[in-house]
Amino acid sequence: MIDDMVSIAFIGAGSVVFTRQLVADILRFPELVEARLVLHDIDPGRLDVAEATARQVDRQLGGRATVVATADRRAALDGADFVINMIQVGGVDATIADLEIPARHGLRQTIGDTTGVGGIFRALRTFPVLTALAADMRELCPDAWLLNYTNPMAMNVWWLSVVAPELKVAGLCHSVYWTAHDLAELVGVPVEKTRYRAAGVNHQAWLLEWEHDGKDLYPALRDRIRADPELERRVRVEIFRRVGYYPTETSEHSSEYLSWFLRSDAQIERYRLQPLEYVGISRENLAELDRAKRTLAAGGELELEDGASEYAPQIIHSMVTGTRREVHVNVPNRGLIDNLGHDAVVEVPAVVDGSGIAPVPMGVLPIQCAAINQAYVSVGRLTVEAARTGDPRLVRQAALLDPNASSTLTPEQIWALCDELTAAHGDLLPEALRAPVPVSAP
Repeated sequence: MIDDMVSIAFIGAGSVVFTRQLVADILRFPELVEARLVLHDIDPGRLDVAEATARQVDRQLGGRATVVATADRRAALDGADFVINMIQVGGVDATIADLEIPARHGLRQTIGDTTGVGGIFRALRTFPVLTALAADMRELCPDAWLLNYTNPMAMNVWWLSVVAPELKVAGLCHSVYWTAHDLAELVGVPVEKTRYRAAGVNHQAWLLEWEHDGKDLYPALRDRIRADPELERRVRVEIFRRVGYYPTETSEHSSEYLSWFLRSDAQIERYRLQPLEYVGISRENLAELDRAKRTLAAGGELELEDGASEYAPQIIHSMVTGTRREVHVNVPNRGLIDNLGHDAVVEVPAVVDGSGIAPVPMGVLPIQCAAINQAYVSVGRLTVEAARTGDPRLVRQAALLDPNASSTLTPEQIWALCDELTAAHGDLLPEALRAPVPVSAP
């Protein structure tokens, strides 16, 4: 596909630990060791650490790549073949606000980055940056693939399909990959000997096909659960027992997408959940950034994880070399899942090779799986429409539809919570959505 040196732009490269893993996975492919890696971040301190990290990883793996760092996004995008997006608009402070402000109103969240109130506001402050990124790509690298890692995955890819439908975009998440690995370990089979396919929406897809030597592995999983009653205290196991298909995101994430788990102290204890978990994770990420900074300053070597677990390096390698792979991607639903909206963004298998990414049509989801996905899709649809039209009432209506919020708060409380989050995020949100929204008369 590409005759010259491959140019890969990392937008939001200040996500230093993730950047380290992506760079290592890319440079472990012999065909990509001379890649041009262009790092961009708006935080100069983080960008410095990202650059030093990438240069050290390159040295550890042979020292043949070209590493460039720039605070100018347009310079980073100019001539890129691939753009990896991993921005966090508003940084850790905005993320913590998405969790702690709802908690003060009585709404429990664990991660808050996918759907629900946390996902809605994370999306709304990310959309303007995605719009600007897409405009730059249209001008500077219109043929590049945009590989998005930024959450809320489905809403962000959905927004890009609205504002830049001509761009080549795929949303990438490792949840299906790690679900298949974790379950293979649980039932005692080598994951490389299994075949699996999932479909649904990001963080709430369903493991529809899961086989070992042509044999369905679900009976083995049911036997394993029956043999260990403690497994029934996992959120995902409970969903599997009730729905019949295993969901593809962790129990921590999955708990806040339904009305079943965070609604009471008893359920939280039963399923061993930790509300506000991502506050601690966010602070640990800052601590890890600081550790990396100190290690680099002292001349120490950063530890590299083994294996290529992320999809972006595999996709880039496949497109460059023509190597055929099957991965899972998040893309607009163009004939891929028959019983979810055609405008929605869905997660499905895809074949990738030198010709690009070809999503695999999965037909009709099991009706109960599609029904659960519909609430998630509806929250995303209203959020995207709120940004598209500039109607702040749709933001509140999106939150009203969230199963977790509506299982805990009254409509009046949800409205007030949205008002407070709007004020807290201020000019990070689109201007039209900052207006106060009185409740309409009947």
